[in-house]
Amino acid sequence: MSRPAPSPIYTLRGAGGPLNALHFSCRGGDPPLLFSGSGTGAIHIWNLNTRRAEKVLEGHSGNSVIWISTLQSTNALISQGRDMRVCQWDLSEGRGEVTDSVWTGSVGFCQCSLLEMSPGTRLLAYPGQQTEEIKIIELPSKAPVCSLIPDAKLGMVMCIKLWQPDSGPGPLLLAGYEDGSLLLWDVSQRSTLSQAVAHPEPVMCLTFDPKRLRGISGSSEKNLSPWMLDGQNNLQLQDPVSLVNPGVSQLSIRGDGKLVASAGWDHRVRVFGWKKLRPLAVLQHHTDMVLSVAFSDHQDPRRRLLAAGSKDQRISLWSIYNEGADTG
Repeated sequence: MSRPAPSPIYTLRGAGGPLNALHFSCRGGDPPLLFSGSGTGAIHIWNLNTRRAEKVLEGHSGNSVIWISTLQSTNALISQGRDMRVCQWDLSEGRGEVTDSVWTGSVGFCQCSLLEMSPGTRLLAYPGQQTEEIKIIELPSKAPVCSLIPDAKLGMVMCIKLWQPDSGPGPLLLAGYEDGSLLLWDVSQRSTLSQAVAHPEPVMCLTFDPKRLRGISGSSEKNLSPWMLDGQNNLQLQDPVSLVNPGVSQLSIRGDGKLVASAGWDHRVRVFGWKKLRPLAVLQHHTDMVLSVAFSDHQDPRRRLLAAGSKDQRISLWSIYNEGADTG
């Protein structure tokens, strides 16, 4: 007998625009927080204990906010807007002001990627002024590290993910492009290590699991494309995962590596077991496209949440598969 379809444990309203970006910060001693970025340029900081917005930040001149992250060990927030700026915010002691910014020159929707290298040193990858260009800088110095442009014409860069392998000299970067290609870049050598065509359409989103060297990407079609890296850093495509309806906005892997969630254009969130990509749940709540999904970073596994942000201006929060359930 199949389980009844789950319902959200609660819904956050009042964002005032489509929810393009979500980011949890639940590890500190402070109240657990969820940051959301909207299509009207507002960043809401939601207190998950009171289920209300503690603060609303406006820093992108009314332009859509498409990516948010927090810096570990500091009260700092980084946001990316369609005003071609990446802003750093000081949130300490109740503040909410932009302390620094980077002009990207990019008019696309490609989200940034942040990698903590060591305490106080981070790499930020972002789409450059040329449509196929990825720029990487150090933070907080903003010193340029490199600019990555493929030799072949792959079209606009659509999504990027920085990561640090356990072995090897330096960071690597995965990028999805307009022609459906995935590229693995060696940041130190400024060269490509491997390439694969994962989709017939532009790669809309990707996520990667550095522990298992596996990733998954989505596009406007009715398939998710899983892939892995072998010992020589070659991208190897695996059997696609069929979807009922086309179009995926975002993908997220839970921190324990057991679940992956997709944000669907069909208003649904789909949850799969990450090990075998077995379909586990279809979460139906929203009345428009789901644009963003994120798993919380609670240290207590029983409190873990899945958040989904939609074009319907609402955020749904779900508690699923937290008690050691078989996720396959």
